[in-house]
Amino acid sequence: MTAPATPFTGVIPPVVTPLTADGALDRGSLERVVGHLLDGGVNGLFALGSSGETAYLTPSQQDEVIEVVTKASAGQVPVLVGAIETTTNRAVERARAAIALGADAVVATAPFYTRTHPTEIDRHFRDIAAAVDAPLLAYDVPVCVHSKLDPELLLPLAADGVLAGVKDSSGDDGAFRRLAIGARDLPGFSVLTGHELVVDAMMLSGADGSVPGLGNVDPHGYVRLHQAAVRGDWAAAAAEQDRLVALFDIVGAAVPGTASATAAGLGAFKTALMLRGVIATNVMSPPMRRLDGTETAMIAAYLDRAGLSRV
Repeated sequence: MTAPATPFTGVIPPVVTPLTADGALDRGSLERVVGHLLDGGVNGLFALGSSGETAYLTPSQQDEVIEVVTKASAGQVPVLVGAIETTTNRAVERARAAIALGADAVVATAPFYTRTHPTEIDRHFRDIAAAVDAPLLAYDVPVCVHSKLDPELLLPLAADGVLAGVKDSSGDDGAFRRLAIGARDLPGFSVLTGHELVVDAMMLSGADGSVPGLGNVDPHGYVRLHQAAVRGDWAAAAAEQDRLVALFDIVGAAVPGTASATAAGLGAFKTALMLRGVIATNVMSPPMRRLDGTETAMIAAYLDRAGLSRV
């Protein structure tokens, strides 16, 4: 394979944050998660994203996560770190902390909680980029921040050298296609999909890679999918994607009406990793709850059907 035209390509999972029974960071389990992902052949690590429960962690816990991930990865792949905060100054503070702790790049959302105008979102990214000496990627996740990052906003920022890429978790496939088309003339700008159920389609649309939460559970599968897409073997890519879609049904294991969509999804990923022997517990940050024995048994059955080993 030739060298990538963009600095961030391939499979870059959003690393889960394992916790101990009393809710502290489980450093040993996090080290094993990093090793598990590297063994799977991933091309990067995204710490402190949504799947890393970043919104639930204190600043000191976030710093500890960065320390563990950067040390465990030991420069083998780039480490992207979320600086996901409500306003610009807070995001700059977290971005600077991440870089000081070894991050290779920073990922930021639009401002949230306060009502925000597109001109303010543009200024937000420009101010963060001006304040830090590292690549900045935008994280488009309107379900959480309630602002959609349209191509008309992102592409000028990319052209001006403000943004090195975007992680698109908007679910707006039409906007993603328009973004990928616009990025063809911006070889230094990475277009990454967070839509883990249609990575093959997004790669066909021009994505440079994916940031799949389910990649924590099955990094090898997403790497196989990406490699098949890169070589143009779309039948193999689709077959792998179909298997991963079936595995993603683990997020439905939580008893309906007893957990948020966030708790159900992250709880399923953690439970699967616990069953695979990678992390010690499936404890979640409060107010989320951990999945129970019945729900865990359902996830075990999905792992078996997907051909994934467990302890």
